[in-house]
Amino acid sequence: MKTLIVVLSFILISFTGRSQSTFVRFETNKGNVTVMLYDKTPRHRDMFLKSVKQGLYKNAEFNRVIKAFVSQGGELDDTILNREKRHPELGAKRFPVEIKPGIFHKKGTLGAGRDDNPEKASYFSQLYFVVGKVQTDAQLDAVELKKKKKFSAAEREIYKTIGGTPHLDGDYTIFGEIVAGMDVADAINGVATNKDDVPLSPVVFNVVVLSKKER
Repeated sequence: MKTLIVVLSFILISFTGRSQSTFVRFETNKGNVTVMLYDKTPRHRDMFLKSVKQGLYKNAEFNRVIKAFVSQGGELDDTILNREKRHPELGAKRFPVEIKPGIFHKKGTLGAGRDDNPEKASYFSQLYFVVGKVQTDAQLDAVELKKKKKFSAAEREIYKTIGGTPHLDGDYTIFGEIVAGMDVADAINGVATNKDDVPLSPVVFNVVVLSKKER
């Protein structure tokens, strides 16, 4: 039964992928990762595409890599927050949260970073790939108890077979998922880092929006 559920989950993902409108490629010095952007989070999708067009993710870096958790790219929290302190007249600009039912932190998803603002609004210039770990029923039960939420049967099965970071659900906006190159994302998450989770050798990436022929 478990195998059947997982297979059906992947079929659903594949079907959903064909109906999505936008795909991008992360071209890294570890290889390429293709990402499907969710149409269910259109504001984050469009904000990200605007950032790509503006060159924000040209020669960017995965600058905080926490093994079996996430690989974070773009600007660091300190960079953003220090800039805001130096220029208080500009305010602390955040992008409105876009957390949707059925979109969760399974392995391979793309999320928007943020600080601890109570609105859970996103940074304009930080993203992360979820790697996470395979979860047990006991671990998922503990998350449900702490966060006062219930995982669907499909979500629970994916967390138990594919893995992810379920304790982030409901707190960060997820706006896409990897459809090719998960091995590259795993390699990025496995690079050597210092005590602050900064890669010892830069992991550089560029983002390219794909045409229909390139998908």
